[in-house]
Amino acid sequence: MPKVLVSDPIDPAGLELLAQVAQVDVRTDLTPDDLIQTIPAYDALMIRSGTRVTQAVIEAANQLKIIGRAGVGVDNVDVPAATRKGIVVVNSPEGNTVAAAEHTLALMLALSRHIPDANASLKTGRWDRKRFTGVEVYKKTLGIVGLGKIGSHVAAVARSLGMKLLAYDPYLSQERAEQLGCRLVELDFLFAEADYITLHLPKTPETQHLINADTLAKMKPTTRIINCARGGIIDEQALAEALKVGQIGGAALDVFENEPLGESPLCALEGNLVLTPHLGASTEEAQINVAIDVAEQIRDVLLGLPARSAVNIPGLRPELLEQLKPYLQLAETLGNLAGQLAGGRIESLEIRLQGELATSDGQPIVIAALKGLLSQALRERVNYVNAAIEAKDRGIRVVETRDASARDYSGSIHLEAKGPLGTRSVTGALLGKEEIRITDIDDFPINVVPTRYMLLTLHRDMPGIIGQIGSLLGSFNVNIASMQVGRKIVRGEAVMVLSLDDPLPDGILTEITKLQGIRDAYTVNL
Repeated sequence: MPKVLVSDPIDPAGLELLAQVAQVDVRTDLTPDDLIQTIPAYDALMIRSGTRVTQAVIEAANQLKIIGRAGVGVDNVDVPAATRKGIVVVNSPEGNTVAAAEHTLALMLALSRHIPDANASLKTGRWDRKRFTGVEVYKKTLGIVGLGKIGSHVAAVARSLGMKLLAYDPYLSQERAEQLGCRLVELDFLFAEADYITLHLPKTPETQHLINADTLAKMKPTTRIINCARGGIIDEQALAEALKVGQIGGAALDVFENEPLGESPLCALEGNLVLTPHLGASTEEAQINVAIDVAEQIRDVLLGLPARSAVNIPGLRPELLEQLKPYLQLAETLGNLAGQLAGGRIESLEIRLQGELATSDGQPIVIAALKGLLSQALRERVNYVNAAIEAKDRGIRVVETRDASARDYSGSIHLEAKGPLGTRSVTGALLGKEEIRITDIDDFPINVVPTRYMLLTLHRDMPGIIGQIGSLLGSFNVNIASMQVGRKIVRGEAVMVLSLDDPLPDGILTEITKLQGIRDAYTVNL
């Protein structure tokens, strides 16, 4: 049974789900050195923000298949190191969407109406209504930096509060922004015009200290900033200086560059600053949602299925995964077949998406084809995470092309692999929604359901050849499950595919190639 290490507090709902398929060990007391010593025995690691999964941890993780972060960010995981080692890294991008959006709005309102200070003052016996006169958000301009899931939810609620919405998101279309009631603008314009600015960005080298002395200087003296995204997006020293001199109207932060906060110039400020200790996802509902979401993905990976929210599998977004799932299996099967026919040491692979697939995101299909192509050589070492890296390391030239005119099937995939045995091509499609069919081998039309053990022959189309092969296999006690023949012209060259119940015994392939009319023969193990 696989083993899962849980090194941060996780809602019991997630642990119960994992316990159905794995041994679950909860160890929330591990030091960094303890984690390095412990991790070699585990197949999966489930964390929140408390555990740092460093390169040293990943190098020690000899059998780790997946790291699951119960939350949105993965900045506490060395994702490049995990990717190089073929370890899937997943998170829960939607599990705490509502919680984080609501906390953003709560901070905005608390800041506008001085709620924390008024509460503290009243509890000391004072009744100072004039001192805590606030401002309304109604008809104010909210600048949303990042219109992802959380930013979009904030936009929907803010719009219902009567706010005018500006947004900056370089990856969002104008049409989508308009659907959310937002006007897409450049960042400098947003900084200059917004009464409130809320940040919903990942922490990257590009977003590090996005809010700094220069950008703060572009804002109005009444602007209020809210950050429930990631610490480090705001230069806290610059923010403290701006608040101290009244350069902006206020700030409300839930995340910080160093957590726990400890010593910070922000702690000395009063009146126009609200701070909370990273509570954005801290609702009962969100903790259950992210625990179940990540536990389901860990379970799926341990069962050999793809994860729906892997952050280090290019192109495999949840909505794409559901749509392309059958085609990924088709591409992997074709890659496996092409690799074996071409001789294993592949120089190049061309992937052509045909029919309706020509308009699809091809990256997931390319990755699946590479996984299949390399599966014979690397076995369990290759997966959706590292297939592209392994192909690059082996010098395999990968070309993706498209042909929308192919109409034999609604969508099909054509692979052409060049290896020691020459350039070999295979084509496949789906019959119905999920049934995989091999429809072409080396330009010979055929209709084959792939099975684990197959025998392929290239031969002259002549009477008696099928009977000869059947008799020979029978003499070795090999049972034929099905047989398909593809040819271009009568009495010309042909290809035959036999599905077998068992692998071929040693030596039989040589005997087959001795038969009259047989040009070549290959065994395929899928």
